[in-house]
Amino acid sequence: MSEDNKPSGPDLAQGVSLADFADGKLLGHVGDEQVLLVQLGTEILAIDAFCSHYHGPLAEGLVVDDTIRCPWHHACFSLRSGEAVRPPALTALAVWQVEREGDRLFVRRKRDAAKEAPPAARRAAPSPDRIVIIGGGGAGFAAAEMLRREGFASLITMVSDDAAPPVDRPNLSKDYLAGQAPEDWVPLRPDAYYAEAGIELRLSTPVASIDPKERKVALANGGSVPFDRLLLATGAEPVRLQIPGAEQPHVHTLRTLADSRAIISAAAGAKRVLVIGASFIGLEVAASLRARNLEVHVVAPEQRPMERILGAEMGDFVRSLHEEHGVVFHLNDSVTAIDGERAILKSGSAIEADLVVAGIGVRPRIGLAEQAGLATDRGVSVDGYLETSVPGIFAAGDIARWPDPHSNANIRVEHWVVAERQGQTAARNMLGQRARYDAVPFFWSQHYDVPINYVGHAEGWDEIKVDGSIAGKDCLVRYKRQGRVLAVASIYRDLANLQAELAMERGG
Repeated sequence: MSEDNKPSGPDLAQGVSLADFADGKLLGHVGDEQVLLVQLGTEILAIDAFCSHYHGPLAEGLVVDDTIRCPWHHACFSLRSGEAVRPPALTALAVWQVEREGDRLFVRRKRDAAKEAPPAARRAAPSPDRIVIIGGGGAGFAAAEMLRREGFASLITMVSDDAAPPVDRPNLSKDYLAGQAPEDWVPLRPDAYYAEAGIELRLSTPVASIDPKERKVALANGGSVPFDRLLLATGAEPVRLQIPGAEQPHVHTLRTLADSRAIISAAAGAKRVLVIGASFIGLEVAASLRARNLEVHVVAPEQRPMERILGAEMGDFVRSLHEEHGVVFHLNDSVTAIDGERAILKSGSAIEADLVVAGIGVRPRIGLAEQAGLATDRGVSVDGYLETSVPGIFAAGDIARWPDPHSNANIRVEHWVVAERQGQTAARNMLGQRARYDAVPFFWSQHYDVPINYVGHAEGWDEIKVDGSIAGKDCLVRYKRQGRVLAVASIYRDLANLQAELAMERGG
């Protein structure tokens, strides 16, 4: 093992004392494996030291009751069992046996938490025989995985019009698009997982309609699938450019793995890229293609990027960050036509580009819900348990508009972590558990080496309070209305962001 990869902290097999702990935690190692010790009162628990999502350092995370939360993307693990209890992590961590000998603590081996855990709780309500999930994104996959984790043993059918199995969608505009993540990072699970878990995954299979009375899903290929419980997790689709020339082959949108691969393929022979839209997706694409050494221009109608979500000062910072990396902005402008490789702007100027990526927003795919007569309101309306207006049919992810107890409003958000968490809650409720969805919304965005974490939901505010320095890349930004914090954004203040999330959960 090289010095760079040498595990840090004390050798736990040789023993440590409570005096070695700092703030109730101690990072050490057993052989080559990093292990985190956590003190809970008089109890000492030990768990793998890094998050199973993107390898975030749990030693820098937040202990809440008998769980620990990852500082990077707010995944949460049980310290007792290692279970990934909240996404974006879906894979459990190993837990370790802690032994006391006098005043010394020793860790020498892993525990078999699966054998120690009680069997999955049986459902109080009658168990459905067949559950169908429409959609192959984060919400649909998280639901299927949770159904099996909860002990559901009957039929699960996932129907997706995508050709690829469920993938880690955030990677498609970030590291994978930038060429910094290998192909095997992208699938949420290996292809063999679905057969092993008894999940019938039907890819490239569009759904034609839903019959709520007959409890049947009609497929576009003429087949049908019966259900006892149904989860709609159809997600969103990119808004398409409605301008002359938008149908040309060098003009792309980004939503699926196929989209990302197509952009990567086009980038290999391109020199100049035009990104239309200064949204999160547009600017992540800009950053990723700059990493491939392409010249990047961004055209958007707003005065500054992402001001509607992050405010003016943060928007100016995001613009300057991209400009430092060579991105050229054309703001207060729009593309009116694409004539070959020449994009005509409303201002009268033009940009030559051999690759165009449009990131002008997405819209929820609610056509099936409308056809089935479900209540909709700029999304599929659900109650606090994610059940639609038709009993037994649930909705989760980008399409779901739910009563959010933190903002006291019915909201719909398009965040990956929200979709996964809703999928898990919907799964439990399809099994009759009546688990209320009350998680605080969270998302992250990556721009070069600068992460922006955002927790909460603020569609408007009357005050923005900045702690630290936005320009100095060290800040916590609170978005407030009538003195109440609605949302918090941060740069390199991960623990504070976790603490803000916890405060919102507890009504702060």
